[in-house]
Amino acid sequence: MKDVPNILWLEEIRKEDIISVGGKGASLGEMASIGLPVPRAFVVTAQAFRRFLVETGLEKKIFSSLENLDVEDNVALEKAADNAKNLVLKAKMPAAIRDDIKKSYKKMGDELIVAVRSSATAEDLPDASFAGQQETFLNIKGEAALISSVQKCWASLYGARAIYYRAKQGFDDHTVNIAVVVQQLVHSEKAGVMFTSHPITGEPETIIEGSWGLGEAVVSGSVSPDKYVFDQRKELVTDTYIANKKVEIIADGDHGTKLAEVSKDRQDTQVLSDAEVAKLAMYGKIAENHYGVPQDVEWGVVAGTIYILQSRPITTIGKKEGRDMSGKKSDAKIILKGQGAAPGIASGRVIIIRDVKDTGAVKEGDILVTRMTNPDMVPAMRKVAAIITDEGGMTCHAAIVSRELGTPAIVGTRNATNQLKNGQVITVDGEMGLVYEGEIAPKPSAQAPAAGQVVAVSAPIITATSVKVNVSIPEAAARAAATGADGVGLLRIEHLILGLNKTPGWYITNNREEEFVKELHDGIKIVLDAFPGKPVWVRTLDAPTDEFRNMAGGENEPHEHNPMLGWRGIRRDLQSPDQFRLQIEAFKRLWKEGYENLGVMFPMVSHPDQFIVGKEMMRACGVDVENVTLGIMIEIPASALMIEDFIRAGIKFASFGTNDLIQYTLAIDRNNENVADMYNPKHPAVLTLIHSAIQVCRAYNVECSICGQAGSDPKMATWLVEHGITSISANIDAIPKIREAVAKTEKRIILEAARTKDAE
Repeated sequence: MKDVPNILWLEEIRKEDIISVGGKGASLGEMASIGLPVPRAFVVTAQAFRRFLVETGLEKKIFSSLENLDVEDNVALEKAADNAKNLVLKAKMPAAIRDDIKKSYKKMGDELIVAVRSSATAEDLPDASFAGQQETFLNIKGEAALISSVQKCWASLYGARAIYYRAKQGFDDHTVNIAVVVQQLVHSEKAGVMFTSHPITGEPETIIEGSWGLGEAVVSGSVSPDKYVFDQRKELVTDTYIANKKVEIIADGDHGTKLAEVSKDRQDTQVLSDAEVAKLAMYGKIAENHYGVPQDVEWGVVAGTIYILQSRPITTIGKKEGRDMSGKKSDAKIILKGQGAAPGIASGRVIIIRDVKDTGAVKEGDILVTRMTNPDMVPAMRKVAAIITDEGGMTCHAAIVSRELGTPAIVGTRNATNQLKNGQVITVDGEMGLVYEGEIAPKPSAQAPAAGQVVAVSAPIITATSVKVNVSIPEAAARAAATGADGVGLLRIEHLILGLNKTPGWYITNNREEEFVKELHDGIKIVLDAFPGKPVWVRTLDAPTDEFRNMAGGENEPHEHNPMLGWRGIRRDLQSPDQFRLQIEAFKRLWKEGYENLGVMFPMVSHPDQFIVGKEMMRACGVDVENVTLGIMIEIPASALMIEDFIRAGIKFASFGTNDLIQYTLAIDRNNENVADMYNPKHPAVLTLIHSAIQVCRAYNVECSICGQAGSDPKMATWLVEHGITSISANIDAIPKIREAVAKTEKRIILEAARTKDAE
């Protein structure tokens, strides 16, 4: 290993060299060796990186800082990651390595424009994909820019997400190195991604997505691409979808890339001909046959020539491990019933938690049983195989968080904590809301992905109505983004704040405001980074007083008879300006960092004056309020009835919070199992409020959305599209069925309009 040089050229590399050149480098060398059209490249080896660590004295410093690191502690993780990255970036690259890179770069051609791609030595393995964990830099020109980019790639090995992923996959930080691929940049006129077999089912269908410009636009989700399906058995294109491609990523001068508008004449033009699709499919099949497993391939086309830019194994085939109970024994005994809140089947031992202080006893694979969950229980909820509560409905904390974690959950059982016993073995059906006695081996079937599993989305259905996703915890960001959602229609920050187990007031009183702001900033940033270029709407703090009361600093919280109707949302922030100021500071930093896709919405508004005052408080804190995206939640009937006044006050969007809108319209406590059957999202009064508000928003060209639980119901989604809603934000597990419902409804509306026109 010590004899491996600092540089290896592509023609010298084979798949066995992954320990030196990483997954990406080994794949490129292997593809070039079998005759696939791969642009010229060299690799700065993993041994060069290790020499850099040793010669600069960083090896011991970095690894000692990562030892015994609790990756579930976000603050500690971010601190360790920032420290390690800064050490790498500030160190001077040894002269021998720097000179070898310069000589190789010159050999490729004078001032050649290259792509600089990280290639970790544990990435792109058959059972684990590290895609997106390390950095890539495109359109790099000149020795200085190249050296800097290589060092940035090295530093990215110690990003927080990369450290977390390695820990969860069981990779030792000491054994994972990083190589860097320096490759001639293909200035693609069109580019994209190809799955050589169906990425979920493994069927012999090549799925190709393509758009104009560099492939990063497709990979990052910046554009809705064309989709082509090539049936390998019939050897022909069986499906073509032409998207409206409004933007492309192109080279930006001599360094980096930029997002540019696509000219009108190309926006609806087909990117690939059938002949190009067939040729790509042929290349893909060659790669798949050579490796013996289906491949995820990145490609580009210049002047009619196809280039293969990257190939990695598809790691998601056969991993969609949702289950149904069709395999259960005929004598399986149902011992408890409730509302199915998060789909999936799980068996395990019961652990009953009556107080948050007892959650330390929860072990991996337990079935958590409690009266009702709260944000303090989230760490325990991440460990368990399933969750059961006495109280709550489909929109309670337990239901929302369980769906995001992909953990089966049943709520509103009334007496689970009394009927079940500690240590008892049970099976939970989170879709049907049933608890069975003993362990039952369920039959595998297609259902929601397991917690933490990022499932590749092949050729998403494109809809005119935006289909967004609801997010509550940063840990769910990757899983949410993997659905292919068009953005985040609701990012709740309660769990970011309440998970600290200290109220905002505690941080203010104890002069630790910066700690609070950083926690909020970093949590939101994780979600923003998972949705580059897509809207992410963050709701300001909306925590009832009873949730604050059990936290440090909550000793003086008022005791309210019905906290759901009390001091929460924007009404509390406006009366607690310091609490609001801390939130504004986090938002302001993110906007300053360039996250223009961040939108902020105020909850629990009942009069335009509240929006105006909140907006002015933001202005006073230095926010350019006219050039950021501010909106409101429509949760109180008053805000639906006064929506035109809100628009005149300057809102840029509005989103229905149906969870509250329904309970306030119908006088139904949404967390009260005694009246749960009266909670009706389709009550005529509720639908009338929603319909009228949508029409006013349409008249003023203001985006109107929905982010409540009702948005995860396909029938409700159909009704909303028929009534002209602009976007729908659903739970993570509901995105596929909501997108399908939206697409079918849009097509039916278009078809009916066409038929009516023809009839005339």
